[in-house]
Amino acid sequence: MSATLERLRELRQQAGTVAPPAPNAVRVRPCDAVAVDAVRAPRSEVPEHIRRLLGLRERLRLPRPAPTPPSLASDRHVPGEEIEAGLHYVEQLTPWRDVPATIDASFGKLGTFARGQLLHFDTETTGLAGGTGTRAFMIGAADWQPEGLRLRQLTITTLTAEAAMLRHFAGWLAPDTVLVSYNGKCYDAPLLNTRYRLARLPSPLPGRPHLDLLHPSRRRWKGRWENCRLGTVERQVLGVVREDDLPGSEAPRAWLDYLRGGSARDLRRVADHNAQDLRSLAALCLHLAT
Repeated sequence: MSATLERLRELRQQAGTVAPPAPNAVRVRPCDAVAVDAVRAPRSEVPEHIRRLLGLRERLRLPRPAPTPPSLASDRHVPGEEIEAGLHYVEQLTPWRDVPATIDASFGKLGTFARGQLLHFDTETTGLAGGTGTRAFMIGAADWQPEGLRLRQLTITTLTAEAAMLRHFAGWLAPDTVLVSYNGKCYDAPLLNTRYRLARLPSPLPGRPHLDLLHPSRRRWKGRWENCRLGTVERQVLGVVREDDLPGSEAPRAWLDYLRGGSARDLRRVADHNAQDLRSLAALCLHLAT
């Protein structure tokens, strides 16, 4: 046994992991031997089979992660005025000519309304499946003013600002407001009702006339194109071709990236997408009414 330990010690000395004993050093008995606390990197001249015998391994050198470009890390600008902590408000006016004073909504099985009663609305959410785990992080609305179509958007940049956003949106609805949406009856309105309920706020949506343009669009154009999505209808009927448009499916990722400290570039593209949805809603409503 002692001869084997002596041979192992010689091999470790050859590998450069243990210093040779001093001339007057007291030799340690095999039963008192302890493990070496620190092991230096093996010398290159030591054969591979010796290193394996001694239990030595080459150190792994992992590449460092690439740093985030400063231009992206610092791009945190969210459009609009911060009207409350974490809640941003944007308002813009789109000039519009030849808008009739009244809108005949018989195509949607409703009556005739003054144009000022219509509130076109659309949400951008954290998911497309709905349910209590999905929330709206942006609410856009458009209504008719004497100068044209007024667009208003509310965007939250913190989770705690959701209740403030819901309160501000409720303030945009008058007693005679008529809701206009695209698939809003099945998605946007139920989702907002859930968020109002979870925030312990009264929802302003139930009981109002709701003109959902998806259903009359399907009755008129189903089977003519591959689908009746808003993007398809606006391209085929209104001649709208979007450029650099961020798909709605990318909206949850854009908002979550911003919350995690990422760039606001795609969040601004979500706002542009939402504004175009509102303009297309208004144009489609006028087209169906005439």
